Amino acid sequence: MAVKTRRVEICQSVAAGGDGPLLLIAGPCVIESKRQCTTLARRLRDIAGEACLPLVFKASFDKANRSSPASFRGPGLERGLEILGEVKARYGIPILTDIHETHQAEPVAAVADVLQIPAFLCRQTDLIQAAAATGRVVNIKKGQFLAPEDMRLAVEKAQAVGASRILLTERGTSFGYHNLVVDLRSLAILRGLGWPVVFDATHSAQLPGAGGTCSGGQREFVPLLARGAAAAGIDGLFVEVAVDPAKAKSDAANSLAVRHLPDLLRSVGRIRDAIRNP
Repeated sequence: MAVKTRRVEICQSVAAGGDGPLLLIAGPCVIESKRQCTTLARRLRDIAGEACLPLVFKASFDKANRSSPASFRGPGLERGLEILGEVKARYGIPILTDIHETHQAEPVAAVADVLQIPAFLCRQTDLIQAAAATGRVVNIKKGQFLAPEDMRLAVEKAQAVGASRILLTERGTSFGYHNLVVDLRSLAILRGLGWPVVFDATHSAQLPGAGGTCSGGQREFVPLLARGAAAAGIDGLFVEVAVDPAKAKSDAANSLAVRHLPDLLRSVGRIRDAIRNP
């Protein structure tokens, strides 16, 4: 890792960047039920503990950019935050969820430790600044349409309203035709901005719109992409998981079965250790 990124504290016991361990951001694509979230949160807490990795639990209360108007979007803001708040209280895990509109920033910040700006919305100035103004950590996902160096401007928008805790997430680049391509140079360019960089291994294996009324995916490439990102240098790994991905109501084709996560973390950890201690 040629560039050392600054350390960003997410909560008292969880941080990203600097010389710290790999941050794991994991959870289901969308909240389907309280039972789904609590089951996965408990399993992820145990997996992260065994791997000695800090964990942030991720789940969306609303998927506002689904392919079809008939697609499942989630329980909505109020019920979604109730479920995420219960996960946080029960398991002591910091929470990440995305916002799509400026009015969501304050109520979400009352529960979540990290407010995520979706990739499609990474140029929305008001949304970035509303998230940053809450004082919470802001995770800005690089748009599929954006050059990595242009993320500097998204960072500047957040900093303009006082943000001092920022994460940047790579999730592949779209060239059309229902595909995403991961350019590992992007990770180095993003890290050059000085903020911790997260690699979204499961969304990078997505095939946008390839299912006709939904996105497809190639989850078999998730481990390959994650290992490549670890070799290129990352501060965090983002993985959407499910007990049975085939039955997931969102991102079924590219989510990882939670039972496969320990093996993935072991291989990524070995690569990251080799890079840090050549």
